[in-house]
Amino acid sequence: NPTILKDYSIDGHFRDARMIGDYAYFVTNSNVDHQYPRLPVIMEDSVRIMTPEAFYFDNVEQFSNFNTLTAIDIFGDTINSETFLMGYTGSFYVSEDNFYLTYQQNTPFGFYENSSRDRFFDVIVPLLPNDIQDEIKSIQNDSSLSSSVQWTKISELMQDAYNEMDKSEKEKLFEKIKDALNEYDRKIQEDTRKTIIHKISIDDDKIEYVAKGTVPGRLLNQFSMDESGDRFRVATTAEIYTQYEGTIRSNAVYVLNEQLEIVGELEEIAPDESIFSTRFIGDRLYMVTFQQIDPFFVIDLSSDTPKILGELKIPGFSNYLHPYDEEHVIGVGRDTKEIENGRVQQLGIKIALFNVADVSNPKVLDDIVIGDSSTQSEALYNHKAFFFDKSRDVLSIPISADIESLEITTSSKMFAPEYNRWSGFYVFDLNKSDGISTKGTITHSDSDSRYYGMNNARTFYIDDVLYTASQGFLKMNSFEELDEINSIQLEKTGKFIEYFEAEEASILVEPVSEPEVSP
Repeated sequence: NPTILKDYSIDGHFRDARMIGDYAYFVTNSNVDHQYPRLPVIMEDSVRIMTPEAFYFDNVEQFSNFNTLTAIDIFGDTINSETFLMGYTGSFYVSEDNFYLTYQQNTPFGFYENSSRDRFFDVIVPLLPNDIQDEIKSIQNDSSLSSSVQWTKISELMQDAYNEMDKSEKEKLFEKIKDALNEYDRKIQEDTRKTIIHKISIDDDKIEYVAKGTVPGRLLNQFSMDESGDRFRVATTAEIYTQYEGTIRSNAVYVLNEQLEIVGELEEIAPDESIFSTRFIGDRLYMVTFQQIDPFFVIDLSSDTPKILGELKIPGFSNYLHPYDEEHVIGVGRDTKEIENGRVQQLGIKIALFNVADVSNPKVLDDIVIGDSSTQSEALYNHKAFFFDKSRDVLSIPISADIESLEITTSSKMFAPEYNRWSGFYVFDLNKSDGISTKGTITHSDSDSRYYGMNNARTFYIDDVLYTASQGFLKMNSFEELDEINSIQLEKTGKFIEYFEAEEASILVEPVSEPEVSP
């Protein structure tokens, strides 16, 4: 008989939350009305109880909103909240003592217009003959001329100068201009394509802003960050585009101190590739990048000078890395194969168990591939869909695929006939001694269902019962043999499920036991 003990509402859109001890911490975003500013408010039972203090920073970003961090004591009446005017937050990292809010640095209004002028006057003009430079400066300094007239006169001057050059002079000038513009464009993009990190300390209901820092490139997700002692480590991918070199990618690891100042770095990791997954475990970082093959890197972080210890190149890539023990890591991603013209074709969902006991020579202990390119899994982009219990050696992920691509091992092969799709969960036995093997499948579609995919799909257990939940079903199966114990079909109307009255049926609710999973 659940009852509502407290009812709080916080202005804005929910972004993320964490539970630490007796306190729940919530991050919400709300837009800023620059004409009629209104600060976020917190209400209890429809009554306003707090308007958090709002903090802003020098050089307020043009694209910004209110980011509110709220701490609520779930067993008491204490609540506190602070609002910060900053960019639209992206990935979060939370330790027991600190919240880290991150987002991509915004490009100011008018930046590209000003950049175009700077490219010409700061890069091209200094490469022209001195007499042409003097005439351009004279036109530029003539305040009686409008901007459009100035550009017309400069264009005519440039055209006349070009026509007077011989072929060799033109080629030399073009080569110098190309090199100078390329260098300028790289520097400008490196300076503007950065990630901003804000550090906010938390201690029960105490919320205090600590520091702001920046690192080159972009973060993939929360697993691209880690706090260890007084150091904060991040892994980023930098991507820039120049007119003459095209797209240039590189990856890096940065070590920051308590004030988010960079104190160590390892750059130019896997040039021309992008980070697909990372996992910090103790003093090591496991990183997967990808372009055509899957380099799996082991990086040492025992000092402020990161270094690569070992590298393994295999087909495919991992989107998510999960620790098994100190010497093994689980990867979930896709298998691939190289086809004509050096292109890469993505294949089925791939689960791999990496052996990193010898850090200089990491190996794949075992792997298994599910389906083909039509196969999808929420576990590729949401780690909450990934389930692994080391004490039972059981791994489960949701799967949706064309029925012909799967070898369903259970007697039930029901699927959505209109779409010829099967949806459900693949369950595996996984351990370092025997590797990976398919334990069985749990079907979450039937002959009457339409194809809804497998979003918000979860696995958990209570005692010896394995529960799998999707948009269509909640199923109970035995942990050992995966025999179905019970099944509830969920309505797809978006309405609440109507249960029997209390006198007609009794419902036993037991506490849920779930294996520990890193946030």
